[in-house]
Amino acid sequence: CLVIRLALAESFCLNCGILALDEPTTNLDRANSESFASALNEVIKDRRQQANFQLIVITHDEAFVEMLGRSENAHSYFRVSKAFDAAGVAFSKIEELPIEKFG
Repeated sequence: CLVIRLALAESFCLNCGILALDEPTTNLDRANSESFASALNEVIKDRRQQANFQLIVITHDEAFVEMLGRSENAHSYFRVSKAFDAAGVAFSKIEELPIEKFG
């Protein structure tokens, strides 16, 4: 299952600048999540020469983000959270943060 996910993602992204993964660790145990993070880091490393390449990971799995951040390939991440204005109206707050300050 893990190999299939990565193979599909890589094949759909051969000539694309963006690889987007939505909840890629769903139904994966810790060992497979770590393996997947390692494999994704290899994909990123291989694509460094591609000027327009970006990896977008949409996840609630903070441990997975931390695993991706252990390599020199990840520089920042975006945290989306709920905030409230002075009138109590909710809105989405988006922050770009350095990966080394994850947590």
